[in-house]
Order: sequence, then structure tokens, then C-alpha cells
Amino acid sequence: MSIVFSDRLSSNPFDAVTDLRSQGRLVRQKIPIIGKVWFTTDQEMATLVLKDNTNFGVRKPNGKAVGLQWWMPKTISLLASNMLAMDGDEHKRLRQIVDRAFRREAIMALEPEIENMANEMVSELFQEKQDVDLLATFARRFPLAVICELLGLPKEDRQQFAIWAEGFTRVTGVLDFIKLIPRLKAMTKYIRRKVEDARSSGGKGLIAELVIAQDEHDQMSDDELIAMVFLLLIAGHETTTHLISGGVLALLQHEDQKQWLMEDWDRANTAIEELLRYVTPVQMSKPRYAFSDQDMGGVYVKKGELVMALLTAANYDEALIDDSQMLNLDRRPNRHIAFGSGIHFCLGHQLARLEGKHAIKALFSQYPDLALANDQIKFRKRIGINALTELKIKPN
Repeated sequence: MSIVFSDRLSSNPFDAVTDLRSQGRLVRQKIPIIGKVWFTTDQEMATLVLKDNTNFGVRKPNGKAVGLQWWMPKTISLLASNMLAMDGDEHKRLRQIVDRAFRREAIMALEPEIENMANEMVSELFQEKQDVDLLATFARRFPLAVICELLGLPKEDRQQFAIWAEGFTRVTGVLDFIKLIPRLKAMTKYIRRKVEDARSSGGKGLIAELVIAQDEHDQMSDDELIAMVFLLLIAGHETTTHLISGGVLALLQHEDQKQWLMEDWDRANTAIEELLRYVTPVQMSKPRYAFSDQDMGGVYVKKGELVMALLTAANYDEALIDDSQMLNLDRRPNRHIAFGSGIHFCLGHQLARLEGKHAIKALFSQYPDLALANDQIKFRKRIGINALTELKIKPN
């Protein structure tokens, strides 16, 4: 079985990466839907692939997004009109439209509200039960609430989004992908309706701002606007969900590190960087198309073959990160690339850091004796995302 398509990359990343690296700096593995792909196994090679926009791209020479298959419905092609699936000037054009909303100053201004939301949700966790699934009750709900607030979407729609989003973590092959299509269509229809509402009635939030930008400057097509909102909504909460749940699990499994953090919450910014590295919620980049034959670290990659940066391997690279298998919340410097690198460096990195920090602070401040409710830790067999199936916790 492909190592990158197994729970080993989540349950025992250091050993999985060590096995891959023993086979070379680039290792070919087969993954669902896409097929055979070259995966990088160290940080230097991962960064090279992510930053080299001359030899690699997320679009093929014919303009089609890498990964799109002939049998996929038009909805998928529409959603692929987002900046993550664009190269060069097209990527720059779309990214500039939303960069302002996600710049550091704008995100830091949201910190008091984000902190309050985290504290409020955490205070309600154990009102009905003495053990809960953190993934369902908080780790997904909290970042979803934040991104919905940022976009200007109503509170009453969040539960529906949670149901839709849950389906994305269950895709393990073509059949699961086909089952997902009705959800994608429903989400697309919903977003289109909200965009039309914003265009006719205005309103607050990023959707309304994007509509104004489109109307005033004609910078985006309607499909690009829909794809942008879809991307912000899914990417804006899905990965943070797994940072929170994976980060809490890591702390519960490392009592000394948890106590070190709880002694002084001013350490939280440093700690969240290590949790980003240790958990690596997004395990790999989108596939890149090789535009020419290349010799990469002694491996011959042919034109047209696909390469993916394995971020987990980069974040467990012993050549750059001492004792990378160890959780060290005071690690300095911390050379992780959990947010990627190059032009596709994660737009929401500041928001994810804030949400992760305040989620963990709220949990362990209000429940300092928080503990696992059982020892059965299982990860979803999901390509590319470090996702737990559930995380049962109790307040003790």
C-alpha cells in the first residue's frame, strides 16, 4: 500500500517519512483519482518544487487544472477556477483581490472577537455530557464560525456547512468523490445565491466586498467569484479543524509540554508554530505538472509527470530540524513549512495561527485537567489531510 495513502503518515509520521526517505529524495507513489505522483521526501526538495514556477505549474500547458479528470462534472471545473489552481499572472490577479482582507493588521484586529468566540464555545462543551467528541463539538464548529463571520454568512447556516464539510474528510477514492458531488453542487448553489443577495442588497462581510470589487474593477468572472468564496469557506476552516484536534491530542499525549505551556500563555505563539510542524494538518501540496524533463536530486522526472511536495516529510526533516520526532513547544528556530512556500503560501496563515492559539488556550484554561476519554485514537484514511476520526475528551 502507498505510504502517503495510509494512516501511517498521521499516526506515525516520523517512521513513515523515514521509510520514504530511505527510497530517495523523490519517491513515486500511487494515490486515488490522480494516479502516480513523485513525492518529495525532504524540505529542500519540497521548497524547490513549491518555488519553481518555471518548471512546475498547477495548470497543464493546455490550460486545464492538474488533477481534473474527464469524468468530473462542470461543477468541479468551476470550483477549480480558484487561485490555488492558477499560475503566474492569473494567480497574482486573484490573490491580490483578497490579500487586503487577510493581511496581518486586518486579522489581528479580529483577535478579541476570535478569543471571545473560543471561550464561549469551550464553556458550553460539557453542559450536557461528561465526555464529548472535540472534533464535532468544537474543533470544526469554531473555525467554521470564524470564517462564516468573516465572509458575512448567517449563524443559522453554519450547521449545514458543518454537514457539507464533513463529507470532504471522507473521500478516499473515486466512489467517495462521486458521492460528494451532490454536496458540492448544493454548496455552489448556496454560495451563488449569497453572492446574488450581496449584489442586490449589499451587506457586510468579505462576500459583499468581493462583489463590490468585481462590479467596480471587473477583476473576476462570476465563476471565479464563486470559486473564491468556496475556497475561502472550505480552506478557511477545514485545515484549522485538524490543527486544533491534532494539537490538543499532541498536548494530551505530552504532559510535560502541556504543563510548560499552561505555566505562561505568553508562550502560545511559539507553541503554535511547533504544533503546526508536529501535526502538519495539510500533509502535501497540490500536484504540480513538470513542464520539461528534469534531473531532481539524482531522480529523472519526465515532462508531463506530476510532483507533490510532501509537507510532512519537510517538517520531519532531520537535516534541518533536530529531534524532529519530538514535540518541543519551545523549538527555536522552527523551520516548518506547514503553510507551504512560494506564491501559493497559505493566505490564511495568520488567521489559522490565531484560531489555533485561542482554541487551545480556551480549552486548557477552562479545563486544566482535560484528558482523553479513551485511548482509541484513529485517523481517517484521507489523502493529504491529517484528520482524526474523532477525539473523545473529558474535563476530569
